[in-house]
Amino acid sequence: MKREFRFWICLALTALILSAFGCSNETPKSEGPKAATITVTDALGRAVQVPEKAARVICSGPGCLRYLTYLQAQDRAVAVDNIELRKTRIDARPYAMANPEFDRLPMFGEFRGHDNPELIAALEPQPQVIFKTYAKMGHDPVELQTKTGIPVVVLDYGDLGHRRAAMDASLRLMGKVLGVDDRAEAVIGFFDRTVADLEKRAASVAEQDRPTCYVGGIAFKGPHGFQSTEPGYPPFLFLNARNVAAPAPGQALTEHADVAKEKLLEWNPETVFVDLSTIRAGATANSLHELATDPAYQHLAARKTGRIYGVLPYNWYTSNHGSTLADAYFIGTVLYPEAFKGVDPVTKADYIYRFLVGKPVFEGMNKAFGSLAFQRLDPDKVRIGDKAEILAR
Repeated sequence: MKREFRFWICLALTALILSAFGCSNETPKSEGPKAATITVTDALGRAVQVPEKAARVICSGPGCLRYLTYLQAQDRAVAVDNIELRKTRIDARPYAMANPEFDRLPMFGEFRGHDNPELIAALEPQPQVIFKTYAKMGHDPVELQTKTGIPVVVLDYGDLGHRRAAMDASLRLMGKVLGVDDRAEAVIGFFDRTVADLEKRAASVAEQDRPTCYVGGIAFKGPHGFQSTEPGYPPFLFLNARNVAAPAPGQALTEHADVAKEKLLEWNPETVFVDLSTIRAGATANSLHELATDPAYQHLAARKTGRIYGVLPYNWYTSNHGSTLADAYFIGTVLYPEAFKGVDPVTKADYIYRFLVGKPVFEGMNKAFGSLAFQRLDPDKVRIGDKAEILAR
């Protein structure tokens, strides 16, 4: 009896030891199916293999996180560049205003595409895809992919004007990688319908009823004064406006221009719009200060008649397409009041923002700019302080 008991004890111990050393006769369990992947062609023509319906991403470069938000996939961002972590009183990025949670995410690099591979490697969880706009800016995308081992998909940001095809292609590409193709098509359709509505309204206005116009204070990699403009300013293009700074027929359309003061006086626009990003230029370098104090500008027709208006900044960490469209509707009410009769620019702005970024942000953004957007401006009654605060004269 004792011998039998000892036998069973020894047998049990032997089984335990064999199990501990992995000498089981059981068939090893499968590691599971390999994650599905797809291959996409990015804006550089590179074939990039990415996970199907990527769930974790980072967005590098100007406007990249904006497009992620347009596609309602902002919750897939696992880190941000440092522009999202800056605390500033003045901001004009609707996508960021609608998503304050971005500033609670870890940082993966500096703005304008200056990515940090070491910070990216330390992220937990790891991104499955890196989207990158403006490939020639900051860290080289091919090198970034090599260093991190994470697929980098380059996007051509495009714009709402002459480069809309590039913008559409990038939205579709991002949508494919994320598995949200339907939303990408919805965003593209929204832009198409909105621009078509603007163009249709403007087409009803006779040429002789179109006042000449100019927009000053356009931001370009920072704030500028009144001479800073854009020959191809998108709202003017949609409205077929008589932009005095537009190139002559046959001349190339430049992205940005600093106009000579003498040329402005020669053009003498009947209506002037001030991009409120100029406020950040400071107390003595912003457009409103120049219009109020420069003797030359007192001779402008728009200055004499008071036809000077504030519009939302649209070029802030590259183009904010929602603000471009919102500005276009306001400008339409000023230039062509009959064609835009019944349009409330503020209501229209928030309708646009709700669709693109999920929230109405006009009030908050306008407040940051002294509630001067979509208003007639009197340069003699507005003063910008040294810290860009707006004060009454």
